[in-house]
Amino acid sequence: MVDLAALCDDLAREHAELDAVVAAVTDAEWDMATPAEGWTIRDQVAHLAFFDEQATLAVRDPDAFKTGLSHAARDVDDFMEGPLRRAREWSPQQVLGWWRTARSEMLDAFATMDASERVPWFGPPMSPASFISARLMETWAHGQDVVDALGIERAPSDRLRHVAHLGVRALPNSFLANGREVPTTPVRVELLGPDSQRWVWNEDATESVTGDAMDFCLVVTQRRHPDDTGLVVSGDVAEEWIALAQAFAGPPGTGRRPGQFARTQ
Repeated sequence: MVDLAALCDDLAREHAELDAVVAAVTDAEWDMATPAEGWTIRDQVAHLAFFDEQATLAVRDPDAFKTGLSHAARDVDDFMEGPLRRAREWSPQQVLGWWRTARSEMLDAFATMDASERVPWFGPPMSPASFISARLMETWAHGQDVVDALGIERAPSDRLRHVAHLGVRALPNSFLANGREVPTTPVRVELLGPDSQRWVWNEDATESVTGDAMDFCLVVTQRRHPDDTGLVVSGDVAEEWIALAQAFAGPPGTGRRPGQFARTQ
């Protein structure tokens, strides 16, 4: 049985790691551009705060969340940009305070969930375990945009396994989001995690993606182009998947340009 409390602990640690980074950012740096076109560090934190609030609503009042979802569908751009516009009028301390409050309330809401329920979201409803993991993945991915903007390298943690697992599970959605037929051929994924941990999915599949866990997570969250990683991809389906892989719900992401984060060694 999935340990939701342990998942929440991992999510809280992911929050704390990013908080330590943004809390040290100067007021001027809050408006630095990040690799996500048009988004600053301020925007990244505001985005997390807003969707942590939405996650709390989805858990505590699913009907209200669904009503809001139908309203958002009428003007997706305004729904996405509204929180960013609001945060651009606030001080960095206010934006950081917003995120801290939002994520604390979200974790409190998660503590009330039953592992058997389904939580509505912007894609298909999810199990609590997948839902918590998705918030961790989003925190990690937007945190990557922040550290990339600041020129900081962060050490990989065993929390990457949650991100990688979502990336593997999201293979069908990656194809569907791009208007392509979902393949029936499975893909073996073998990753090297921190401390030489070996993580494997679809052990017996003949097509494969192998390499460093950090590289895989950067690709499936579209924070790196596959060509700028050391991933080894074997098989037609595996190659097609890794070129468009996305661990997140919604329309296709814009990804990163090849060479934008080319390896220096």
